[in-house]
Amino acid sequence: MSDLQSTPAEASALPGPYPVGQYAARLKRRLLEFTRVQLEGEVWGFRGSRARVYFELRDTRGAVPCSMWRSEFETLGLTLLDGMKVIVGGGCDYYPGSSVSSPSFSFSVTELRIAGEGDLLAALQRLRRQFDAEGLFAPQKLLPRPLVPRTIGVVTGEQGKARDDVLAGLRRRGWAGRLVWAFVPVQDRHAAPRIAAALRELAAIEEVEVVIVARGGGSLADLLAFCDETLCRTVALLRTPVIASVGHHTDRTLIDDVAAVSCSTPTHAAEAAVRIDCRAARADLAASARSLERHGRAAVLGRARTLAQLSRAPAEHVARHRVRLHQRLRELRASARRRVADGRRLAAVHTVVLERKAGVTALDRERRLAELHGRARRFVSVGADATARRSEDLERLALALGAHDPERTLARGYALVEDGAGEPVTTARSARTAGEVALRFRDGRVPARVTEDPPA
Repeated sequence: MSDLQSTPAEASALPGPYPVGQYAARLKRRLLEFTRVQLEGEVWGFRGSRARVYFELRDTRGAVPCSMWRSEFETLGLTLLDGMKVIVGGGCDYYPGSSVSSPSFSFSVTELRIAGEGDLLAALQRLRRQFDAEGLFAPQKLLPRPLVPRTIGVVTGEQGKARDDVLAGLRRRGWAGRLVWAFVPVQDRHAAPRIAAALRELAAIEEVEVVIVARGGGSLADLLAFCDETLCRTVALLRTPVIASVGHHTDRTLIDDVAAVSCSTPTHAAEAAVRIDCRAARADLAASARSLERHGRAAVLGRARTLAQLSRAPAEHVARHRVRLHQRLRELRASARRRVADGRRLAAVHTVVLERKAGVTALDRERRLAELHGRARRFVSVGADATARRSEDLERLALALGAHDPERTLARGYALVEDGAGEPVTTARSARTAGEVALRFRDGRVPARVTEDPPA
């Protein structure tokens, strides 16, 4: 640390004093220069923040605080628990702190694997990333799953506890469907092909709507069969949804990533296959049926009462109209009687008046007749004289008209010239213009044609 600059101070056998910030920065540089190494120990106090995860790596002789970026830790797909033995790789890191924050030292982890299983876990992690890149995690999760399947296929060991757990989970759900069992080895090098074959056979059964793959917990070596590449690809390509329940809560195999649903226990897998409580659903259905029946009866009774009211309504309506019509009829009759009585009284008055007027009229008629008879006698005498005078005037007029009658002129030897329309022709020019004329004599008509004489 020769690059540190001291400040004036009293004499001392130790170098310095130095500003703490310079010393902390130099200390950080020296720690970062340390060789990057791998450490082995047990995990304790695992915790996480938004950016990093923190834990201590311990053994019987000491402990080192460790930290790792959360994004790098999540890509590993591991779950760390207190007491788990791991191997980490990285180097020293030091935060100098400030006037408002405390300094801290940690071992910055860039590699992490389970001790004793590190190579195997690394291989599985590579295979997991390969499956993810190929999209094998998606097909199963896109398959539709029935709410209550009628037939469920189960792939498990014949003598394992997983079988009883599946049955217990289905009994808890109150499920009463059909189970198709496929008992296979679940732990050895021959297990993976047998499990894949069983899955294909169950998926080929048309009635099977969902398949459960169940096995109890164990070490990674015990669960290695469920990380087989061929088995995982078989599951990804199946048309039937697969529910995987392999190991305990902390175990994670590749089939869990590929399957449609991953469950922590076989009981949980059974409940995931039958997604509702059938007993509760039956009870709800029975209650709904009773409620529907009750409401149906109430509705029928209500409709019946309404129909009864509606059926009575026309009769009541007719009855109301009948009463109203009878009342109107009575009013009309009473009104008619009143009008007739009034008419009779008025007619009697008119009769008296007419009788009086008739008497006056008779006297006036006799007087008028006497006057008319006198006038008639006078008219007769005057009319006789006037008639004689009129006869003499008519005779004179007849003689005057006869003197001007054309027929008498024709009788004396004259002829009347007419054109084609029967009109008289009075001039020679008109005759030449007409061309065709008729000569009318007393006893008939003679057609003629007007011609021009040639000049002399």
